[in-house]
Amino acid sequence: MFGRPQRIEPGPGQESVWDYPRPPRLEDTDKHIRIIFNNVTIADTRRAKRFLETSHPPTYYIPPEDVKMEYLTRTSNSSFCEWKGRAAYYSIRVGDKEAQNVAWFYPDPTPDFASIKDYPCFYAQFMDACYVDDELVQAQMGNFYGGWVTKDIVGPFKGGAGTWGW
Repeated sequence: MFGRPQRIEPGPGQESVWDYPRPPRLEDTDKHIRIIFNNVTIADTRRAKRFLETSHPPTYYIPPEDVKMEYLTRTSNSSFCEWKGRAAYYSIRVGDKEAQNVAWFYPDPTPDFASIKDYPCFYAQFMDACYVDDELVQAQMGNFYGGWVTKDIVGPFKGGAGTWGW
């Protein structure tokens, strides 16, 4: 696919990711966010921060006090976001099940995003289930971005094959 894709017109109660800002915006949300791994609720909050960026489904940063941090171990993996700075990663182990680099966080975010310092953000594809207000989310396509797709978000979404140039 060449150039920007055709925006899907949102229906009632929906948002288009093509209406999200660039530079991105961080906003508080009281949506109920839950994350399950190996039948254990890893995170449960109504105090997440929702990150919105053009062409991407939202990601949810969760206060560490609402995450069972004892199941997470920091890895040597890192990445860089032009907006938020250098990210570090966590792996998870619950019982006999483990997965590597399943969540990222910013130990020293840029000043505009200081409010998400140390807040983990989870890749839905590595969890057994992630929920927004009891809706099971779909993971954003690809293995780089960590957006959560719900029925109230329309795309098309960056992340799948052929979308790097968007």
